[in-house]
Amino acid sequence: MRHGFYYADIENYLNFDQPVSCAQNGGFEPGFINEKGEINPGYRVQSVRVIDRATFVKIIEAGLSDDEDWPDRVDPPQYMDTVLYASDNAQAPLFDAPGERPIIAQILNRPFRDKKFRQQIRKLYDRTCAFTGLRLINGKGRPEVEACHIKPVEDGGNDSVQNGIALSGTVHWMFDRGLLSLSDHYDILISRHLNYDVSHLLNKNLKAKVPTNPEHRPHPHYLAYHRDTKFKL
Repeated sequence: MRHGFYYADIENYLNFDQPVSCAQNGGFEPGFINEKGEINPGYRVQSVRVIDRATFVKIIEAGLSDDEDWPDRVDPPQYMDTVLYASDNAQAPLFDAPGERPIIAQILNRPFRDKKFRQQIRKLYDRTCAFTGLRLINGKGRPEVEACHIKPVEDGGNDSVQNGIALSGTVHWMFDRGLLSLSDHYDILISRHLNYDVSHLLNKNLKAKVPTNPEHRPHPHYLAYHRDTKFKL
């Protein structure tokens, strides 16, 4: 790295529900779009700039505005009492109204992040288990499939969709306990410690069905972590 230059090492982030254009609705920052409808040249040359709180809140609102289509059964996370900002209290809305929870605390809140992660993974996998192809939905439209962190949150795993995969409840249980895993090419790996043949439950070709967009698929970094630290050979 060149002297006097810096880079940002992003430890964690939450995917937006949809892409947010910098020029959306005329731009989030005053003067960002000029009278010609183009980005102001003064902004173009800035690789990094500070934005004020109000602008930050508007961007977050635009990116995390979707409501969950399929409400989930309520199972409180086992780590609820140990994670920063976790609470059983109702969550504040995203807009920065007076007296509401600060927006930064809101997006760091574990229950909120769990909800968004679940919502995004279910949509990307069309409510279908990647390992079995099962798409079970009850009469109220609630899917059985769960959003699974490949690298667990308690191990420092983030909420990127590349660290997630949609699995049915039983398969999720086996994956978390290292009885099932994935290769970098999405081959389903079965542990020798599994004392029951589950191959008939899995996709016939023993390949996980993942999103067509490579940016939404499980990342090799997280898959390698699961194989190295969780999978029982």
